[in-house]
Amino acid sequence: MAFRTYKSSRPAISLDAFGRDVARRRAELGITDADMPRNSGTRRTESKKVLLKAIKDIGGNW
Repeated sequence: MAFRTYKSSRPAISLDAFGRDVARRRAELGITDADMPRNSGTRRTESKKVLLKAIKDIGGNW
């Protein structure tokens, strides 16, 4: 837990529940992955570029 002294009035939400909620809201609004802007990648380090190229070369999609 990041903040040991913080007392929230709401219960914690799991990442699974959060993901389902985001997917539900996107579906309600008709938002698809194609509608989401991609990161331009203009500030990527060389190591990140190499990693992404290796992923692409083996057929992966980051």
